[in-house]
Amino acid sequence: MSRWVRFARRDGRTGFGVLAEAVIALYEGDFFERPQATGVTLGIDEVTLIAPCAPSKIIALWNNFHALAAKLGKAAPVHPLYLIKPGSCVAGPGEAIRRPPGYRGKVAYEGELGIVIGRRCKDVAASAAAAYIHGYTCVNDVTAAEVLQENPDFTQWCRAKGYDTFGCIGPAICTKFDYACSSVVTRLDGAERQNYPLADMIFPPLELVSRISHDMTLLPGDVIACGTSLGVGSIREGSAVEISIEGLGSLVNTLEPGTAALPTRPGLAAA
Repeated sequence: MSRWVRFARRDGRTGFGVLAEAVIALYEGDFFERPQATGVTLGIDEVTLIAPCAPSKIIALWNNFHALAAKLGKAAPVHPLYLIKPGSCVAGPGEAIRRPPGYRGKVAYEGELGIVIGRRCKDVAASAAAAYIHGYTCVNDVTAAEVLQENPDFTQWCRAKGYDTFGCIGPAICTKFDYACSSVVTRLDGAERQNYPLADMIFPPLELVSRISHDMTLLPGDVIACGTSLGVGSIREGSAVEISIEGLGSLVNTLEPGTAALPTRPGLAAA
């Protein structure tokens, strides 16, 4: 298993590589298309980790766990139910979640497993889907909960979940992962709020990739957030949310007040 990360150096340059223990082996070229090892290494304390990919979109599942469906009194869907979060909403590990300016309502966390697409993917069979997955990561699918039903004529899923910094992903992309033996654990200021088995998914990863690829083209770096289960809750200003999945690491982000102008996140460039 490889743990791919992207990072920013202190001088502002960015790059990517494979993380082992506290050392990053640097690579160059195309992140998804035969990247080349440089033979150079950096200590993780010399850089700041950023989002491990730059998706054009995040496809976020709803009602994809049997336990949550039972609690909500919902039948299991016959096709994945999802919404689209824009690529501009992405936040990396340690980056602040920013409350939207002017919004004073509930901001909710949802700890989830993320599937990272590695190749252009369209109309793929479930039996072939593994070849299109670069790896897996942790996701916090953040929501401005009171925006959802703000307009009684239209449920605003995209707006409520698409604000800048509302798509937290990271810290790494792990290339091999046995989801059926793992759980998602969400902690709010250290207190456990979610702990649910990924084996409870209605649509597992390979089927999700296949089904969604028949609806739209998936591009390298796109993320499918597999949905959440029981234990979703709200975040107060200054509170830290930690999403942990054994084998994938821990993603930590803190809710901070909104500002008129958000800082620009570094993009991916050669190290």
